[in-house]
Amino acid sequence: MNQQNDLRIVEVQIGRPLRAQAWVVSRCHLGLPVVVQVPPILDDGTPFPTLYWLTCPLAQTRVGRLEGAGGVKRMEQKAESDAEFGRRLAAAHASYRMVRDQVVDPGTEPAPTGGVGGAEAGVKCLHAHYAHTRAGSDNPVGDLVGGWVEPLDCVVPCVVGDEFNPEWSSRP
Repeated sequence: MNQQNDLRIVEVQIGRPLRAQAWVVSRCHLGLPVVVQVPPILDDGTPFPTLYWLTCPLAQTRVGRLEGAGGVKRMEQKAESDAEFGRRLAAAHASYRMVRDQVVDPGTEPAPTGGVGGAEAGVKCLHAHYAHTRAGSDNPVGDLVGGWVEPLDCVVPCVVGDEFNPEWSSRP
């Protein structure tokens, strides 16, 4: 797939035009984008702390179910009660911040802040943690979420051409 085609697919997947250039960093078994990397400063100058954005509608639905069932709170509790998990989570935030900040010009104001999903610590959004893991990073929350939402086992692509595929469904 080429970059322009990828971006059209992502726009269909997220249901709106992109606010800046994006690059696919993870694909599903059908070759469609699952996660894109977005710049920390959007085209209009707005700081954007979320470096990796989950675009796959199946993954979005499944992760949304986890969040709706109290998944964020459970991950927060795990980070507090499991020292190793908490250490890995803190390291994921630091790594995320470092990668993002490397591409922000020094002195840029306002600049994006925080780690995964813009959070300084803890868990703000399971989608962002899972996207971080799918982008190839070590993230204990994303690892657990991945185990619960994968495989992303669509039998037909979610997007065909410039629209959602009517044969696709996010239902298990």
